[in-house]
Order: sequence, then structure tokens, then C-alpha cells
Amino acid sequence: MLALLIMLQLVSTLGMVGVIWFVQVVHYPLFDKVGSSGFRDYEQDHQRRTTLVVAPLMLTEAVTAVALFWLRPEGIPTPTAVVGLGLIAILWASTFLWQVPAHGRLAKSFDSATHRNLVRSNWLRTVAWSARGVLVCWMCLPLLSVSTDAIAHLP
Repeated sequence: MLALLIMLQLVSTLGMVGVIWFVQVVHYPLFDKVGSSGFRDYEQDHQRRTTLVVAPLMLTEAVTAVALFWLRPEGIPTPTAVVGLGLIAILWASTFLWQVPAHGRLAKSFDSATHRNLVRSNWLRTVAWSARGVLVCWMCLPLLSVSTDAIAHLP
């Protein structure tokens, strides 16, 4: 059960690390290339389609992080679990306090200042998810050593 939780945590977090870097480096910077006439429809489609990808990953990440905090296996110190939850709190706060409202404004019409602020403020999420990626990989190390030991003793 705990191994499954850790693996779900790993998959959801690393999935979001990949998504956030793509969004930060490729997707968001290209918003200003769409053109004002089609931007409103583009932004609305972007929000709907992005939610389909990120909502399951973010929810899985949050639920498994809370579960791992309460069921903390050996090898995952309390401070590590707390830092993981703290990073999730930062990510969710940033998402719902800055990025979602910015997308709401952009869904009405493209605005250069809002776009710049979106790209700039998204660096917080990019760094936080990258830190979570490192943290969750570190949490998986004990699992890897157990798996390696088990494999080494196979006939």
C-alpha cells in the first residue's frame, strides 16, 4: 500500500514537473503570438484542455502527499513530508491566487501586462514543482534499495 502511494506520488509529481517546464518555457511565452482576434477562444480552449491534464495529476499529488504524511513509512522523515506538503500549499496557492485569475482576465481579451505577469509569476510554480520532483525522487530511494536487494536474491 505504501509503495503504491509513493509510486503515485512520484508519477503525479514528475508528470507535473514536465508539464510546468513545458508551460513555462514553451506554452506561456507563445501566448502573445496567437493574435488578438482569436485569443479569447484560444485561451478558453487552453483552460479547458489544460485542466483535463493537470487536475488529475494535481489531485493525485495532493492526496498522496497527505496520505504519506499520515502513513509515513520508514525512511521518510517527518520534516521531508512537511516540506512536501508545504510545497503543495505554495503550488495550490499560486495556482488559485495568481494563475487562475490571470487566465480569467486573458479569457476576456489578451492583455500584455497580464501575460507578462502570468509568465513571471509562474516561475514560482516551476521552481516549487522542480523542488518537489527532487524531494519525491529522494523519497523513492529507500524503495529502490529494497527492490534492488530483492532482485539480487532472486534465483
